[in-house]
This record gives sequence, C-alpha cells and structure tokens, in this order.
Amino acid sequence: MSAHASFTRMQDSTAADWQLIGGEFMKFGKGLPDRILAHLKLLEGDYGGFPIDRYQHCLQTATLALRDGRDEEYVVCALLHDIGDTLGSFNHPDVAAAILKPFVSEANLWMVQNHGIFQGYNFFHHIGMDRNMRDMFAGHAHYERTAEFIELYDNPAFNPATPTLAIAEFEPLVRRVFAQPKQTLYKAALEMGNDNK
Repeated sequence: MSAHASFTRMQDSTAADWQLIGGEFMKFGKGLPDRILAHLKLLEGDYGGFPIDRYQHCLQTATLALRDGRDEEYVVCALLHDIGDTLGSFNHPDVAAAILKPFVSEANLWMVQNHGIFQGYNFFHHIGMDRNMRDMFAGHAHYERTAEFIELYDNPAFNPATPTLAIAEFEPLVRRVFAQPKQTLYKAALEMGNDNK
C-alpha cells in the first residue's frame, strides 16, 4: 500500500504531503486513456431507440473523420463527442467537453461543447424545439467548423451498413492526445514535477 499524507484538513498540508500526492497523481494520470476508453465502452449495447448503439455511433463518427483525413485530435473529439451520454444524459456535450478541455484546441473544444445544438438542426423540429437554435452562434469563429462536423461526421453516423473501424484503431490516437495536457490549472505544477524527474 502506498504512503498517505498526514493532514486531516487541507489547510494543514505540507510541501512533503504534496510531493507524495503529486507522485501518486502522476501515476494516476497515466491511466487516464484507459479510463476514458473503458467509459466509452459503457455505451455499447445502449441503443436508446437509435438504429445503432451509442458506442457504434461514436466509432462510426470517428471512422468517417479519420477516413476523411482529419488530424488525430479532431478524430479523438469525434470518437468522444457523445461519451457524456451515460452521466450527462441531459447535457452530454458538456461532459465530453470537460474531459477533452485540457487536451484539445479551443476550436475542437467549442465544436464538441456545442455539437448538440448544431445536431438539433436535424431533429429539434420533430420534438417541439427550434431547429435553428444554432443561429444564436451565427458569426462565431467556430460556427462553420461545428456545422461541418455535424454534416460530414455526426449526422451520417447512424448507418448499420457503414463499415466502421474497431476501437483498436483509435486507441493509439487517444493515448497520444491524452498524454500531456495543453492547458490546465495545474500546468505549472506539472512542469515542475517533470523538471524534478
């Protein structure tokens, strides 16, 4: 069993406690890609009335993006765009965006964060909502990128007949994208930890 910090209130913690915690955090952080892939797999078998299950939809969206020549980060965003369906049933884009935020560009983050509203163009009118809700973002720098993501990858990714790559094809991409955060509150601490190695 690993050592534990000695404090019972965080205000009483010491630099030695945080050195111990930081070491454990670095080990824990390395397992993030495995935890993400395991959580994505929870969508398998969950059809929710759709023509394919949510897991296949994610794989199919990523397959379409990869075959279209999109970069690794974009493809990982396509793969994980609906990962929030399990815990964020009423706000799944927010969950996916929160997971991706430290690791992806602002453009890809915005695309994932808002894809639900943009996908709404294709069905909101069937459930009594405004299909043009995305128009509130007209003129935004990432509007066209997000509309294109829906049109080319998310919208057509419900076809049982579409050849879809297995998760093994995407695992290396997930591992590379989640290897090191680009932006995080803890960036300075992480850099200091890397310097001490």
